[in-house]
Amino acid sequence: MSAPEEAAPAPEEKGTPVSSATPATAFEIEVFQPDEFESERHFYPRTLNAQPHPLVAAFCRMPLGRIVRRYCHLHPAVSRDELTSLMTLPPRYLRWSGSDVLNVSTETGVRQKLVLETNSCPSGQKSFPLLDETNEEGGYRQLIENTFLPLVKKQLKKAEHEGIVAVLYDKNHMEASGYAQVLASATKRPVYLIPCPRKNPEAFVKVKDRELWAQVDGEERRVLCAFRYVTQRPWTRLPFDLKTPLLNPVVACLAGGRNKTVAAKAYESFNATHRDMGLEIMTPESFTNVRKQEVPFLLERLGGKAVVKVPYLNAGQGIFTIVDQRELDAFMEADHPYEAFIVQQLVGNFRWSSSSSHGKVFNIGTMPDKKERIFVFDVRMMVSWAGEHYRPVAMYARRAPVPMEADLPADAESWKVLGTNLSKRVGDDQFETEPRRLLMCDRKDFNRLGLGIDDLVEIFVQAVLCNRAIDDMAKRLVKRGGALRRDLFRSLVDDDALLNEIPH
Repeated sequence: MSAPEEAAPAPEEKGTPVSSATPATAFEIEVFQPDEFESERHFYPRTLNAQPHPLVAAFCRMPLGRIVRRYCHLHPAVSRDELTSLMTLPPRYLRWSGSDVLNVSTETGVRQKLVLETNSCPSGQKSFPLLDETNEEGGYRQLIENTFLPLVKKQLKKAEHEGIVAVLYDKNHMEASGYAQVLASATKRPVYLIPCPRKNPEAFVKVKDRELWAQVDGEERRVLCAFRYVTQRPWTRLPFDLKTPLLNPVVACLAGGRNKTVAAKAYESFNATHRDMGLEIMTPESFTNVRKQEVPFLLERLGGKAVVKVPYLNAGQGIFTIVDQRELDAFMEADHPYEAFIVQQLVGNFRWSSSSSHGKVFNIGTMPDKKERIFVFDVRMMVSWAGEHYRPVAMYARRAPVPMEADLPADAESWKVLGTNLSKRVGDDQFETEPRRLLMCDRKDFNRLGLGIDDLVEIFVQAVLCNRAIDDMAKRLVKRGGALRRDLFRSLVDDDALLNEIPH
């Protein structure tokens, strides 16, 4: 199982500091000037020396028409016109996302792709080899030019003295600074990398009249537009109805990009509308708005194995894999920050996966290594709206720390066998990562996944369908004028602790 994001170690060098952080944090505002991109600061060292796998490169260069044609050939019941329409209809709110997908098989040997979750503002650029060695900025440039700049072209016409252009972030400095540097080069103006720490949300930015203002060079300056990499409960720091243009706006997070409960509802709604046309978002069987005391009953319903998630956390937080009484007791005895959970079918080895209403599916895992070990892995597919249609931006895989065996030892920690996220919290607003478990789409790692180009087509289509479903939900949640439809949101999320975090 996966968690949405992985943090990278902070690079040794940073942009030019222009504001000191408060004593409680190590954050500071940095300014990036045009044409100073240094690959070593924004890619893992492994990525810099990697060559993309030919199959991955071929997929990323496939025209959309060929992708749609191939998917419809593999799924004869799918309406080609409907899939093309979904791929070419501009989204309103969620223009950039990343879906985490499992490669699984049914009991009868039918392979499927199951979406674990979809993340707004996902990571992935630092892990994806360059498809074109002459473009050292890689996917950073692709996302900024094709997705962000068309969204904010009106704001960028304003002079520098009228306001600043910013990248907002709370983790993953390596990628956040990469976007800031490329944005500076693309706009030929300074770009400010502004922290939004969870513990001190107004340390660097404030909201006045629904607009963002930043404390820069000793004065408050209006933020004309911002690229957002704030991933930890962003609704606690950025208003829902903010006028300042963001990629992505906060509604994309509440509608499913950082809210697993609403995402499940969005997928259900999408499937109900499109199933007759052969299109369906495939996910583990899920139960939403589950109270703590209900978890044991659902665990029994799923055959004694399940995954319990706090729906609004990420970076490896709030995910509990339960395969025995010992792990159930640990979950029940723990204190949790929210009242409602999401319970999902557990996908592991065939012998110890959940029994869902549709039967069992099991994790296919990696190809056996030299020691004949097989590991659980998931694939992150990052997609974005590229002006005329959706395109893949980056992709990578992550494996679990411990190999998957046919039988779990009695004292095994199931999370170590199933958990694929690379990051963990080590303090307030601080994370560390385990990049040794990263499986890149290069000539070396990709072969370990056992995937072909048809698998990438399947994963890409699932990622786009998820993006569409969440964007559709976001449209429903926004009133005319930009406010949140709180009654509708409450009907989807029965959790007062979350609702109290969202300002009126």
